[in-house]
Amino acid sequence: MTAPLPPLDDLIACPQCDTLHVARDMPDGTRAYCQRCGVLLMTSQPAAIAQILSLALTAFIMMIAAISFPFLTLDAGGLHNATSVIDAVLAFNDGLAFPLAIAVGFFIVLIPLIRLGTLIYALGPLVREQPARTGARVAFGIAEWLRPWSMAEIFIVGVTVALIKVAGLAAVTIGPAFWAFAGVVVITALKDTMICRYSIWEALEHSAA
Repeated sequence: MTAPLPPLDDLIACPQCDTLHVARDMPDGTRAYCQRCGVLLMTSQPAAIAQILSLALTAFIMMIAAISFPFLTLDAGGLHNATSVIDAVLAFNDGLAFPLAIAVGFFIVLIPLIRLGTLIYALGPLVREQPARTGARVAFGIAEWLRPWSMAEIFIVGVTVALIKVAGLAAVTIGPAFWAFAGVVVITALKDTMICRYSIWEALEHSAA
């Protein structure tokens, strides 16, 4: 006789291989991995949400700094030119390249800011043990949906490659915005590896209830 299936609300699917597992209460400080591919499924770390929120706030502030300060300064043949991230976006605003300027602005500036902002909005009350804000689940869903489209790391890799090629032609001075942008990439990668999406969905649901 086949055993009855558990309720659907008690099942969790592996984001990598779609294997179904039964979600159970876990002791603090423990982690659950997929039995098939080993991907992290759940964590039980009370301080994890506070750490993720702290990283998101730090990345948001550094992102504002990255678009506010000089990014690079070039000196060649007596000519001096300082540029910022916004200048890099506006460099494509002429003629047929204008859609490219919009795309670059969205992928390397707006989408990362929206992801961080929605994450801060959704997780803020949970850290203070307060009821979730209105639309917190929608905000977290937007942050997750935009994750593949946030391309700040691709931008910083492209800039690094360009610097290697330009270094022999001009004197390049790296501005504070470059380091802020690099910091955003590192912090975002760290945040995405720490985040347990199932646990956050559960916390938002219980907080709203």
